[in-house]
This record gives sequence, structure tokens and C-alpha cells, in this order.
Amino acid sequence: MASTPPSILLNVVVMGLGMHPGAWRYRDGDPFDYTTLEYFKRTAQVAEKGCLHAMFLADTLAVSEENFERPNLGAMDPTIVLSALASCTSNLGLIATASTTFNEPYNIARRISSLDHISGGRAAWNVVTTFVPDVANNFGGTLPAHDDRYVRAEEFVDVVIKLWDSWGAGSTIGDKAKGVFADGSKVTKVEHLGAHYKVNGASTLPRTPQGRPLLFQAGSSGPGRDLAARVADVVFTAQNTDEAAQEFRTDVRRRAQEKGRDPNSIKVMPGLMPILGGTVAEARARKDTLDELSGQAELKKLALRVGVKVTDLELDKPLPIDLIMSNPNFKASEGFRNAAVRLAREKNLTVREVLYQNGGGHRQVVGTPEQVADTIEHLWRSGAGDGFNLMIDVVPSGVEDFVSEVVPILQKRGLFRREPTGRTLRESLGLPMPRGAAAIAAE
Repeated sequence: MASTPPSILLNVVVMGLGMHPGAWRYRDGDPFDYTTLEYFKRTAQVAEKGCLHAMFLADTLAVSEENFERPNLGAMDPTIVLSALASCTSNLGLIATASTTFNEPYNIARRISSLDHISGGRAAWNVVTTFVPDVANNFGGTLPAHDDRYVRAEEFVDVVIKLWDSWGAGSTIGDKAKGVFADGSKVTKVEHLGAHYKVNGASTLPRTPQGRPLLFQAGSSGPGRDLAARVADVVFTAQNTDEAAQEFRTDVRRRAQEKGRDPNSIKVMPGLMPILGGTVAEARARKDTLDELSGQAELKKLALRVGVKVTDLELDKPLPIDLIMSNPNFKASEGFRNAAVRLAREKNLTVREVLYQNGGGHRQVVGTPEQVADTIEHLWRSGAGDGFNLMIDVVPSGVEDFVSEVVPILQKRGLFRREPTGRTLRESLGLPMPRGAAAIAAE
């Protein structure tokens, strides 16, 4: 039997009404569409029709980044939205973001496991540690230091995995005639006493259809890469140059191998923001109109990402790299900051030019469907990623345009699948079953 040719992995990321800050003014429809099921349903079904692998939802726990000037990028609880979408999709993966800093392991294990069960094995948890200081105000505390957040995250993820794995081989019986539902002796009680968490019990749910839900991880710092290399199935990263993306993927795979993992068992998917037009002029007109409608929103977000004041950024002057890197009070995402700094330094860009290539922190491609497909193919072939998380500028039009115009080009080139591959998200992404789970899931 011939082996399935490799396929670029593509997930659609839905944030607010679109990743671009001007999306809510640019698009047709109600400015509050992002609070309706129909909005997400339409987008999910378009993505599934285009054979995209999954829908990815962010989880934003404070209003400070958007400051009521536009829709919050992750206002809705991802697990609730994705649970609703499980009933109106069949193959699309469902990726929910949840913070390890402002949640409890048992709750997250239960919520994501529930999503995996009701979707037939299509769920994933995107592990984040939260980098926005204002979030802490909503939870009665202060944001821990960067490295402390990752120490907490390591323990958090370990507990969640133990809970997902607590139902062992032979634990599910379901014998109505004998009246035997489950064999409790084969369910392992999690007895965890750590620096941050104390958990003494087992999951209420049996092991899920794909062995356990997938773990996505979004972090590019040293501790973030170590966490990814140890436990992640997929890494979501912000890389703005070819070289940075290639180096990141090589480094994560190396770290995974050092931890005893097959480097092919971890997929790296950088963010990519396509802004499409039938011609280059049309694509640039879309981008320019979005920028005009957003005012200074892009500039404010860049300032927040790199840890300086808006007044420190002059559009037609270089990014103030020395000022950025010398900030002793920086507590935001090192990945976003370093991606922008490296882009500016390597290409000698002004702030204005950085904004044109850095879409909300991710690599931005403004052009025709052919040019976007060329970029995706080039990055994939060069080892910059196993696939890409598509940061859609305006929803749903950006998703519809990508599916109708870019996907067919990639399919014609033999780079992207024409039909779903696999029953679960794990199978769809070409990932192995977790250690020890294959026999249990096959029961």
C-alpha cells in the first residue's frame, strides 16, 4: 500500500472578528457577531470544507489589550464554543486555549477531556502561562515572574496528564448482564503533592478516543521550549524570519530528542497572517484600509509586545532595540518581543516596515493567493515549520478567501490534503499515540 504523501498542516485561528485591529469596522455584519454561535459555526464549516486541520481559539482574561476600542480577541470561553461546534462539524480539530496560571489542573483536565469525548477525539489544549499583567487583577493577585510561571506550568501539565491517564487498561467494562460498569482497581488514584498543587483523586472520565487530548504549547523562551520538548504534541510559535523559524524548529526537535522523544512526534506550527487580494494592489489596498480603520491600534499592540511606550516608537525610524532589550521590568511574552526585534534587526526595518510585516506579532504576507501559497510552500520546504496557524485578518471573509483561493493551489501542487485524514485530531496531524495509551484506546 502506498504511503500518504506529506501534507502541510493548516489550522485556522479565530480571534475576535479577525486578527487585524481594524477587522470589526472593515467587515460586514454586527460588531458583536463574535458572541454568537452562528458566527463560529459558519467559520468552522468553511474551514472543514477546505480540509483545514483544526480551529484554534484564544482565551483572553483581561480587557487591557483591546481596551474597549474593538472586540476582545478571546472573550468567549473556548471550551464552551468548541463544544457547540463539535455537534455541527465532523472532522475539524478543536483547539482550546487555557492558562496554567489562572486555572486548576483538575478543572482543565475535565473540561478538555469532555470536549475530546463529545467530539469523538478531536480536542486539544493549548497550554499558555499568560503574559498580560492586568489579567492578575481579575484573579486577586499579581502576575508571577516569567520563569516562575513556567515552573507552575510544568507541574500543572504533569497533573493534567496523570488525570487523563488515570483510567488504565481494562478499567472500562460496561457489562450490563453482570452489572459491572468499571474495574476501579485499574483506575489509578492521582496522589500529587507539589509546590503549587495538591490533587488526590482520579478523573471522573475514562480515557478519551485519541488516547488523551493533544497538547499544544505556545511559548518561545528557553523554559517554554523545554516544556514543549517534554510534553507538547504541537508548538505554536511567533517567528518573523525564515532563519528564526528554522532555528526554532531545529532547536525544539533537538530538545525533544534529548528528552527521549522521537523528534517527529512533535510538530512546529508558526503563526502566519495572510492578507489576500486578487492582485498585489488589491491586497495592499485591503491592508491599507484595515490599517486606516484601526488608527494606532497596531502601533499600540507593538509597543505592548516589545515593552515600551507608544511615544518611543517613531514610524519612520528604526525600532529602538537597545531600549527594548534593556527594560528590566519586561514581563510580557519573550517570544513576541524577540520575533519583532529579530525581524527589525536582520532586515534593518523602520517601525512602519515592521508593522507591515508583523501582523499582531506573527509573520504577515500581503499578496495574491499564488504569493501566499508560494510563501507557505517555501517555509515548509525550508524546514521553518510542519505547518502554520493561520491568523485570519477578517472573519469570515479571510477564511473563505483562503479556502477558496489558496487551498486549491496547494492541493494542485500536491502539498495539501484533499480529504480528511484520520478519525481523530491526533491521526489528522500524523501524531503517534501517547506512550502506553495505544492498547487502552484500542479496547
